[in-house]
Amino acid sequence: MTREGRLGVGVIGAGRVGPVLGAALGGAGHALVGITPGSDPERVEAILPGVPVLDATEVARRSELVIVAVPHDQLEGLVTGLAEVGAWQPGQLVVHTDPAWGTGILSAAVAKGAIPLAVHPAIEFSGTSMDLRALASGYAAVTAPGPVLPIAQALAVELGCEPVVVDEAARPAYAEAIATARDFSRSIVQQATSLLAEAGVPHPGSFLSALAHTTIDHALAEAGSGPGPAEPPATIQG
Repeated sequence: MTREGRLGVGVIGAGRVGPVLGAALGGAGHALVGITPGSDPERVEAILPGVPVLDATEVARRSELVIVAVPHDQLEGLVTGLAEVGAWQPGQLVVHTDPAWGTGILSAAVAKGAIPLAVHPAIEFSGTSMDLRALASGYAAVTAPGPVLPIAQALAVELGCEPVVVDEAARPAYAEAIATARDFSRSIVQQATSLLAEAGVPHPGSFLSALAHTTIDHALAEAGSGPGPAEPPATIQG
C-alpha cells in the first residue's frame, strides 16, 4: 500500500496518452507501480523515469488505480481478458480514456468488484512532457456511476483538468464532437499550408501559426465559454 491518501497507479498502454497521465498523477503525489511495454521505450522512460515495465496482468494485480489507455478497438477485449485471468481486484479503480465509451465498456472489470470510471482529457497528446502544460489548461469529460462520480471528477482535477460531466448515453455524441474538431482542424491546416507552399511562401506552417491560433480563439469566444469553473472536488483518497 502507498502512504495515506495516495494510490498505487498502474498504466496499461504506453502510447501517447498513458505515460503522460501517469506522470501527471505521479506529480500529484501518487505512486507509479508499473506501465506496460510500448513501441518507444526511450520516450516512456523520459517521461516516467524508473517506473517498472510490467505486463498488463501484473499492472492490474499490483495497482489500486489502473489507467487503461489503449486504442478504441482493443479496449473491450483487454478488459475482458484481464477479467478472465482474475487480474481485476475488488475495490480497485479502473479508468479508461476513450472518448466514445462510458463505463459500460468496463463491465467485465465491474463484475470482479472494480470501480469503473471514464475520463477523457480533451487535448491532442504528443506523448511528451509538453502535454502536462496542456492538461493544466484543459478540460476532461468524466462519466461514472452516481456514487463514484466525485472520484472521477477528483481524478480529472489531479490530472490538471477541469472536469465536465458527460452522461453515459451522450458519449457517442461527445466523441463525434471531439473527432470533428480534431480532424477538421488538422485537415484545414494541411490544406492551407499546401496552398501557401504552392504560392512560394517559405515555412508555411510558421506563417499560419498566429492566424490559425487567433482565428480559433475568436471562434471559441463567439461560441461562448459557458459558466466559470466549479469548485474542484477533493483529491482522491486511498
